[in-house]
Amino acid sequence: MAAIRRAHAVWQGDLINGSGSVSATTSQAFQNLAVTWASRTEAADGRTSPEELIAAAHASCFAMALSYGLANAGTPPQRLEVDCAVTFDRTDQGWRVTSSALTVRGRVPGIDAEQFRQAAENAKDNCPVSQALKGNVALSVEAVLER
Repeated sequence: MAAIRRAHAVWQGDLINGSGSVSATTSQAFQNLAVTWASRTEAADGRTSPEELIAAAHASCFAMALSYGLANAGTPPQRLEVDCAVTFDRTDQGWRVTSSALTVRGRVPGIDAEQFRQAAENAKDNCPVSQALKGNVALSVEAVLER
């Protein structure tokens, strides 16, 4: 059965001077987060952006995919910490999300750094958010195994 998640956005005014908000309507986990053009292209100043929300989605999806892959290999992680940096930049085709760079630090008994790196690469290539971005956005991962 397919899972459908919903969000709601409101925008008022033109692109440069206007403002809006975004809410998670399915989970109600966040309501009326402020968004502006400046929060996308300049300083966040307490507001979010579509790119920050993509980064959050990619980081959490990747963490779940990596945890799943490690557990299936018989080496479940004790802890994974994932950061994701999504780049929004002006290109010849206009403003675009150009990259999503994942960084993971993990505590995983029973594997070495190379095995962890390979598991992270596999999760980066196969998590559902990566699959949605693949072909449009440069994807990368840096994996650090902690002891």
